[in-house]
Amino acid sequence: MHMINTSEILETLQMIDHQKLDVRTITMGISLFSCVTDDEKKLCDNIYDLITRRAENLVEVGREIEREIGVPIVNKRISVTPAALVTGAIKNPVKVAQALDRAAKTTGVDFIGGYSALVHKAMTEADKRLIESIPEALSTTDFLCSSINVGSTRAGINMDAVKLMGDVVKQTAAATAENGGLGCAKLVVFCNAVEDNPFMAGAFHGPGEGDCAVSVGVSGPGVVKVALEQVKGRPFDEVAETIKRTAFHITRVGQLVAREASRRLDVPFGIVDLSLAPTPAVGDSVAQILEEMGLEICGTHGTTAALALLNDAVKKGGVMASSHVGGLSGAFIPVSEDIGMIHAAERGALSLEKLEAMTCVCSVGLDMIAIPGDTPAETIAAIIADEAAIGMVNNKTTAVRVIPAPGKKVGDSVEFGGLLGYAPIIPVREYSAADFIHRGGRIPAPLHSLRN
Repeated sequence: MHMINTSEILETLQMIDHQKLDVRTITMGISLFSCVTDDEKKLCDNIYDLITRRAENLVEVGREIEREIGVPIVNKRISVTPAALVTGAIKNPVKVAQALDRAAKTTGVDFIGGYSALVHKAMTEADKRLIESIPEALSTTDFLCSSINVGSTRAGINMDAVKLMGDVVKQTAAATAENGGLGCAKLVVFCNAVEDNPFMAGAFHGPGEGDCAVSVGVSGPGVVKVALEQVKGRPFDEVAETIKRTAFHITRVGQLVAREASRRLDVPFGIVDLSLAPTPAVGDSVAQILEEMGLEICGTHGTTAALALLNDAVKKGGVMASSHVGGLSGAFIPVSEDIGMIHAAERGALSLEKLEAMTCVCSVGLDMIAIPGDTPAETIAAIIADEAAIGMVNNKTTAVRVIPAPGKKVGDSVEFGGLLGYAPIIPVREYSAADFIHRGGRIPAPLHSLRN
């Protein structure tokens, strides 16, 4: 048994006090399969009752652990079974969205995720109904997050679903126009979505999970940046070593919080997700880590290589620190949520194309990117298709969370507040992809999906 010595404790305290180390989220995953019925009102009541019972003490336990260990736990969240899997027999899934939102309010959590459908191969009637209801669901709720999985390495890309999601993103922006299209910040389109991701907006409790689990997402871009300041100008081997050691420390804190939460809530421990998740606060930025490696600004040539090194070292360091590492585990690059990314986008150093290239080597994808409000639905669908293709071919999770900000054009910015930050409007290509998107059908899975 490794005994923790005083210097390690002091080092961790330093990380919390000055370097913005936090546990970004404790997320309780709850299965809704036991709620199923074809009576709409009963289904909503069952869901509300189950969640409020299961997660009754989640927020309080989070606060207790925060006080006792001294580590900030920024968000407490709930994820549920993809809703389309339990709404097959009812006509209006929005009622379930509102029941989920009410449950979130009652339990006091920051977000509830799982208004989701898994349509990577094809869509059921229930899936289609749920997807078409997303604009209404996200504009009539406060805490609900929605995610749709439109492709996978095994199945290929469901282009009918991609086309539909282009429309849904546009409609969601219009339905939440008074908040700058805020609904789109709570809607993510995945390829290869994972079942145990504690981070929003993509969290859902996968069908392969048990009745309940508690997972933790750690975060500490500031800690990594400070650590790299000690190895200025040194070779990359040392950079990687430094990040690995730091990620080990950060993940250790997450493992401790997860174990405690699991014990106190009497719920099995799911995973620790070691993603470096930034916030709009100064000193809590993934972009600034890349700049610390020697780039003048995030987005310049060399950015993809720097991000590849960061992501790999975070995984290698973190995987030793927890018995169950899962979720997405790497580095997030949400533009509006990272002060360095915002700065790079404002200066024009960070384009949609460069962000797409960066997603080949990091955790997720085109995340929290604001684009002009008049961007056609087909263009949004094509952006989703490009990102899904990267995920499918590289056997990794990719995602798109773009906000076509109503009434805004390049040069403007849009304000979301809180963890969601603000975003400069990034240009998109004005050439059409409409004929491409209107073909529909399925892009076949790549050859290497035949692994059996």
